[in-house]
Amino acid sequence: MKLGFIGTGNITVAVVNGICGSKIAFKKILVSPRNKSKALKLSKKFKKVSIAKTNQEIVDKCNWIFLAVTPKIGEQIIPKLKFSSNQKIISFISTIKLAQLKKFINKKVKIVRAIPLPPISIGKGPVPICPPNNQVKSFFDKIGTTIEIKSEKLSNSFWSMSGMMAPFYEMLKVQADWLVKRGIKRDKAQKYITSLFIALSEDSAIKSKKNLMHLVAESQTSGGLNEQGVKELRKSGYYKSLEKSLNSILNRLNKV
Repeated sequence: MKLGFIGTGNITVAVVNGICGSKIAFKKILVSPRNKSKALKLSKKFKKVSIAKTNQEIVDKCNWIFLAVTPKIGEQIIPKLKFSSNQKIISFISTIKLAQLKKFINKKVKIVRAIPLPPISIGKGPVPICPPNNQVKSFFDKIGTTIEIKSEKLSNSFWSMSGMMAPFYEMLKVQADWLVKRGIKRDKAQKYITSLFIALSEDSAIKSKKNLMHLVAESQTSGGLNEQGVKELRKSGYYKSLEKSLNSILNRLNKV
């Protein structure tokens, strides 16, 4: 199996790293030359990764094509590419829907939309796909946790959640900065904060069959620090603001 990536940004870099560190069987990976520095780093790091001269070369030589460009670039380049009916197309593009992709590609090919996130580089994190596809599920299960979604409209809710990645890192940064301001060295502050949230995330994943409200309740004691923390954040509208941002992102996606 030959894999081709049109677009060599951060997500492509993460996915390629994940593939090359996994048990996925493949002959070769071709990446586009658009981001030369990232493409060169991948080709130097992995023997099976090469840089194509053009996007059409990727389409001509690969079985699976991953579309990893911005929506604007995708609209410009995808209709100009000539695909084959035996190929599989996996799109990482947030705001180009299946109907639009089918129109652009103009071939009877299998098209799946997927939402990988940077932790896929270390074989972790969810990968929602729509529509369900056994081969694509098996592929992403080797570098993450695939979640199959039947409805493209419902998949927009998962795309919305992917917009919470930077806010999460900003939250970590604010807390690490707070410790630094109180005299703690940055390396120790960041090690503590990131370790704390890794532990909390792993614990919540283990207990994810429970309603998360139970974890909120179990982490508090009457009059304790966690009770104070969650009460004050609720009162400030922090969580309502979070929900408002998600609604705003979802509305943007639904309008496309």
